[in-house]
Parts: sequence; C-alpha cells; structure tokens
Amino acid sequence: MFFEKRFLKTMEQIRKHVAVPLRIELWNGRQFDFSSEPSVTVTVPSASALKYFISPNLNKLGEAFVEGHIRVEGTPKNVFEVAEGLASSVAARLPLGFSWARHHSRDRDRDREAIQYHYDVSNDFYSLFLDRNMVYSCAYYRHDGDTLDAAQEQKLDHILKKLRLEAGEKFLDIGCGWGALIIRAAQKYGADATGITLSKNQFDGAREQIRRAGLEDRCRVLLCDYRDLKEAAAYDKIASVGMFEHVGLKNLPVYFKAVHGLLKDDGLVLNHGITTSDVESRWIGMGAGEFIERYVFPYGELPHVSLALKEMASAGLEVVDLESLRRHYARTCEAWSNNLESHRLAAVRIAGERRYRIWQIYLAGCAYGFANGWMNLYQVLCSKAENFELRQQPLTRDYMYPRE
Repeated sequence: MFFEKRFLKTMEQIRKHVAVPLRIELWNGRQFDFSSEPSVTVTVPSASALKYFISPNLNKLGEAFVEGHIRVEGTPKNVFEVAEGLASSVAARLPLGFSWARHHSRDRDRDREAIQYHYDVSNDFYSLFLDRNMVYSCAYYRHDGDTLDAAQEQKLDHILKKLRLEAGEKFLDIGCGWGALIIRAAQKYGADATGITLSKNQFDGAREQIRRAGLEDRCRVLLCDYRDLKEAAAYDKIASVGMFEHVGLKNLPVYFKAVHGLLKDDGLVLNHGITTSDVESRWIGMGAGEFIERYVFPYGELPHVSLALKEMASAGLEVVDLESLRRHYARTCEAWSNNLESHRLAAVRIAGERRYRIWQIYLAGCAYGFANGWMNLYQVLCSKAENFELRQQPLTRDYMYPRE
C-alpha cells in the first residue's frame, strides 16, 4: 500500500506538468495514460516494481528495464524520450550534477578491466550494429544520404587528412579498436602504422583484419597500455579516437604528457573524443551518469572541452584546429541503435537478453544525448608547442575539405 499511494501521487504530479506519449498498465488492471496517443506502453507486473516510478530518474527507470522488473513496448527512441520526460517532470533538472571523478584511479589493472568489460562482449555482437569495418566511434556524414559504411570511411579519411599523413611516416593509433584506422593509414596512405588496445577481442580482431589485408609488413597492433610505450619522439603522426574518455580526469596530464613524448618534434596529433557539456566536467544528470557508470562504462569520465584543452597546453601541445562533430555522433548512435534493434534475435543469442537491453537503451540514450547537447564530440589537432614555426601546417583548412 505504501508504494501504491506514493506511486499514485507521483502520477498525478506528472500529469500536471508534462504530457508524454506513455501508458502504464498495472498488474491489477489499472491503466494510466499520459497522452491521447501513447507510443510507449510500460507494464508493471507487481507492486514492488512501483518503487522505480517514485521520484523517477534515468538510473532507476533504466535499472527497472534492464533487470526485467518492468516490460516495455515501443521503439528505443520513444522509450528514452518518455523516460527523460518522466525524470524531468518530477524533479528540477540539476546542473548535470553527477561526477565520476572520485571513481577513477591510476590503476592500470582497473583500466584494463573497464575496457574489457565494455569491449570484450563479443566481436560478433558489435558486428551486428557497427559498419563493415567495425569502427566504434563517431562517423562523419558529408551528405544527408550517406550510409553508415560510407560515413565511417569518410571519418577515417577526415582524421588522416587533418594529420596530413604521408607515405613512409610512422603513425600511432592509441586505442585502435578493431584496426580500421591503422589499416586505412597503411593501405591508402602508405604509412607505417601501429595500433594499441587493452581489449583482447579487439586485439585478435585487428590482427586478423591486418592479415587478411596483407599488411603485416607495415601495420601491427599491440595489446598494451599507452603508458607502456617508451619510444621517445618515435611517431610522425598520432591519433587517439574514443580513448581519452577512459583515461580519467586526474590522469589527463599523464596521458597528454605521454602523447607529447611519443610525438616527433615536427609531428601532429589528433584527439577525437567525447566531452561533457558541463563546464565543471561533471556527467549528465537525471541519473543517466549513474546508469552508464554501472552498466556500460565502469570508471569512465568525460572532461569538458575547456579542461581537455587546458591539459593539452600544460603537456606542451598547441591546438592547431578544433571541430565539433556532435550532430554527426547523434546520427551515428541512431544508426547503431536501429541496426541493433533490427538484429535483436541475434544479439540476444550472442549476449543474452539483459545485455541486449543494456545496449538497446544505451545507444538510444546516446543518440538522444548528443542530439540534445548533453555531450559533445571534438576533434582537436595539435602540434608540439615548442614547434613555433609550424612549417608543415597549411594556412587554411582547404586541405581538410576537398571539393567534390
């Protein structure tokens, strides 16, 4: 009775403040509609599950969904929009007030465990929603009609053109995923390419892709931490794509100092990474941060772009160019979400129903978050600050955006 009374009070509050396309059906036959045409139906099978709807936030609602305490019908996009509507209607939206900073440490074993938890689900699982080259980062859409495959190849080229990668140059990809960028660098640009990852699944997958491409003579992948690389000023060009999100705010100085040390004096480095929109580098609010940290990215942290730029400068890296790809990532995550939804049976067979639900709501939530400015994605191109003349850097961006 206690949960039921509080639930009914909460439902009345929600109805007064927001109209969301939601129907809630209780185990006893009672039904609550929050609009004339609900697109999402939530079935609550027992009174104990009502607790998730008392002062609901995205963490509580996400937990109820993932753990199977409620049943949900509707597209992932509509489900997330409804959940956000419920959360924002009950409690005033605090200024993105959840921080992951206290969770991260300099422990390499913890970093490795976090990477393996997220990436070592199964290569077959990721292949269900990624592009043909298995690129797990923001794509680059040059035209409205671009496919995900095309947009990801365009992203690889966009990075390598910004770096002005040339034949024979030594190229390093920190956090190389399944190897698409290093293979592109070696195959199309003639570079000597090295990638590093902490994921065993990615390591094995990248090695196989390199072998199939016949690039073993100038392309390789290493299973190691960025702090394990001790080659001073060894690389002409360096890319880090979707990597510094795992580093931790406290470790950003160590990370960028390591990048600086690996880069040749006249080299260039490009950091492609997600940032939070909160200027204090706190994660998104309404419980979304807690959900992601618990179910998706253990120990992950997002800096605000201002903090990233500060730490780059402190490490001796001068920003040459900066570009936001936030809208591109919204489209990318939406494509991933749709692909996963269309391969539901295979995803459940590979990873199980619970893991599928985690990724279903996570990808839809990321698409929503990027579209609404909760997060951003920046490509930051840098040189060593001591290379004052920047002799190799063009005066304009024309080389980055070739004409059709």
